[in-house]
Amino acid sequence: MAETMRGMRLGAQSLESDVGVQLSARQSVGFLCPKNHRFDLVFAEGVELPIAWQCQFCESSATRLLDGAAVIDDSEADTAPRTHYDMVKERRSEQELEQLLEEMLVSMRKRRSQGQVSV
Repeated sequence: MAETMRGMRLGAQSLESDVGVQLSARQSVGFLCPKNHRFDLVFAEGVELPIAWQCQFCESSATRLLDGAAVIDDSEADTAPRTHYDMVKERRSEQELEQLLEEMLVSMRKRRSQGQVSV
């Protein structure tokens, strides 16, 4: 083996050839960023295509183009981020929240009258 590898730059050149290699079916997909940078990426046929991709030029979020028009993702537009208050309201009723608020106010007033500011 030492004789066949003599003089080769290891790792710099592949010993494999492209003979008999069949590439999978591919599709070219265009993207456009808010700064009008247009670029194309190659994906395999039949895969789920992303709606957005990071722009190769300015690193902003570029949207996928379909027949020259930007693809709009309806699923993300409908979902607003849930706040802590939203999650609390999912676990407790309005009456329970009112009762907890009243208990906390009574506790705070009692501590304040005793000169304690914090717990």
